[in-house]
Amino acid sequence: MAAALGRVLRLPAPPKLTVAGRTDAGVHARGQVIHLDVPAEAWSAAAGRVTSRLAGALPADVRVRAAGPAPAGFDARFSALWRRYAYRVCDGEAAADPLRRHETLWYFRRLDLPAMNEAARSCLGEHDFAAFCRRREGATTIRALRALSWHRDDHGIAVATVVADAFCHNMVRALVGALLAVGEGRRPPGWPAAVLAAGVRDPAVRVVPPHGLCLEEVGYPPGDQPAARAAAARRVRTAT
Repeated sequence: MAAALGRVLRLPAPPKLTVAGRTDAGVHARGQVIHLDVPAEAWSAAAGRVTSRLAGALPADVRVRAAGPAPAGFDARFSALWRRYAYRVCDGEAAADPLRRHETLWYFRRLDLPAMNEAARSCLGEHDFAAFCRRREGATTIRALRALSWHRDDHGIAVATVVADAFCHNMVRALVGALLAVGEGRRPPGWPAAVLAAGVRDPAVRVVPPHGLCLEEVGYPPGDQPAARAAAARRVRTAT
């Protein structure tokens, strides 16, 4: 992406990109947001043709839907209010679609979605998600989980919707793994909350494969508020 932008905008070197959400290898992103700083004259010379030129410069699995000037102080990562991910699981052999195999986990144990939703509700709110994260030196694992629920789409695929202000490494995939254990009956609905309260990684929590996960959307504040949001997000949170 950086190399393609450098060519399209005719920059002397590929620009530095800041992304809204860093994803593990193998995770998809349908709603990724990036920002970069470029000279005003470089943007003016290419304005109106950036997306079409990028379509010819990028590989087939990457597309830019829109590009434009950002508000002052905007930061794709720190200005974000929330990120929404989806994880897709096919739990029926007859429903497995080979054409969707790169974006859906095949899991041939029938899942009890009401039990999974019961378990998910107990994880909502602001918590220290250390039990579901891979720790990084100097980084907090406190996150505000706004939504975690399961439904079946029109094809019978079980889809988890996960929304939080931010996520730490492996958090979504570990939460999904814990809920799958509930869904197939290996663990009771209260188990994920007990793991969360313990505050340490539990080897019984399986981190599910990355290919079923997709970053669907990132939300930002309106108007001139992104700069203030970015400043607030950079402060390291502590438990309340």
